[in-house]
Amino acid sequence: MFKTLVNAFKVKEIRNKILITLLFVLIYRLGCYIPVPGLGSGLLSDETLQNISYLNIMSMMSGGALSQGTWFAMGIGPYINASIIIQLLTVAIPALERMSKEGEAGQKKISNLTRIGALVLAVLQAIGILTAYSPYTETSSAADVPALLTILWNQKWLVYVILVIFYASGTLVTVWLGERITENGVTNGISILIFVGILTSVGIQSLSMLQTIFTGAEAWARTLWQFIGFIAVIVVVFGLIVFVELSERKIPVQYAKQVKGRKLYGGQSTVIPIKVNASGVMPLIFAFSLLSFPELIGSMIKGGNNNFVLWWQKWMGTDSWLYTIVLCLLILGFAFFYAQIQFNPDDISKTIQQNGGFIPGIRPGRSTADYLRRVQNRITLFGAIFLAFIALVPAILFKTVLQTSSSVFGATSLIICVSVALEFNTALESQIMMKNYKGFLK
Repeated sequence: MFKTLVNAFKVKEIRNKILITLLFVLIYRLGCYIPVPGLGSGLLSDETLQNISYLNIMSMMSGGALSQGTWFAMGIGPYINASIIIQLLTVAIPALERMSKEGEAGQKKISNLTRIGALVLAVLQAIGILTAYSPYTETSSAADVPALLTILWNQKWLVYVILVIFYASGTLVTVWLGERITENGVTNGISILIFVGILTSVGIQSLSMLQTIFTGAEAWARTLWQFIGFIAVIVVVFGLIVFVELSERKIPVQYAKQVKGRKLYGGQSTVIPIKVNASGVMPLIFAFSLLSFPELIGSMIKGGNNNFVLWWQKWMGTDSWLYTIVLCLLILGFAFFYAQIQFNPDDISKTIQQNGGFIPGIRPGRSTADYLRRVQNRITLFGAIFLAFIALVPAILFKTVLQTSSSVFGATSLIICVSVALEFNTALESQIMMKNYKGFLK
């Protein structure tokens, strides 16, 4: 990857794209430190983040901006949720399915619907979080600065309107920055912003550990061993994720020779690559969101100490066996569901047959579709087991080594980091190759 970066910087066009990406990332990080006028220095307490997994993940993806209540506190989370909802609706609603197959015009309409959905979700999430968790709307972060409630004539409803506008606009600006990175940068901008937020959260905790070690504070020796154990675990886990992410099953396809007019076509062989973890991190996000959503809604409606929230944390908390079993079952279910969306054996079999192709040893038509479906189910099962393993084992290891339950080192953050890094490297290699081809043709 470092060699790819060096080669990319030698090409002026690609170097400019990398610099543009870094510029927009810098703007995004600056927005994560811009305080909301009149609001206190924190929005959510550490205890709240540890109890509500969904909020913990949102804070992790925004680089801690949610816990500090800054302008980009909502981050890119509402846009991700809107994208998931639109994807599910595209499968369920025929009109959206037709729209998604209309080419570039259809994709623009889908993108507009996703933006509208992100705005609606950002407003709803901001209202819920501010109503349930924020005691800082009546205070100020500095003694000489009046509280927002005081500035707005002690009208609480007006305070909430102003804060919701700020947080919703922060989400829209974040989405705009991600789209600008996609258009003018190297790779998908939304993924880059999530990646940067996770690295920031990891960096903050790592710097805290290093500060404890080098300042000679109390228990520095234990912190040193924790840091060494953390590095060892993260190297092993990253290596495992990279190995599985790059693994794929290649199914050979042979095309028969065909005579069309005076020309001879076909007679070549190719492969159908089926990735082991084709669904990526989506089943994990679906499972975590579904399990944490009831707790989030219950705590927003009646506060964090009502009977439903206490019951949910006792029986469906992250430390319970029931939570572990349900999480694994949800990951398996969503992995198969998402695989059916991405890979349709019947369509692929029909395409192969129409082009005069066949899989060696398998009859064209229905037999080919059944064979592809059987292979896909086996690979999806292995990928789902891998996701369940990554969702549980690394979190347990990090909790044992670091003695923390923070989702910064959870499954979602680890897989997102690896996936985005591989995607970035692949995009750089593709652009370097295209540039070389252009130079050769000239």
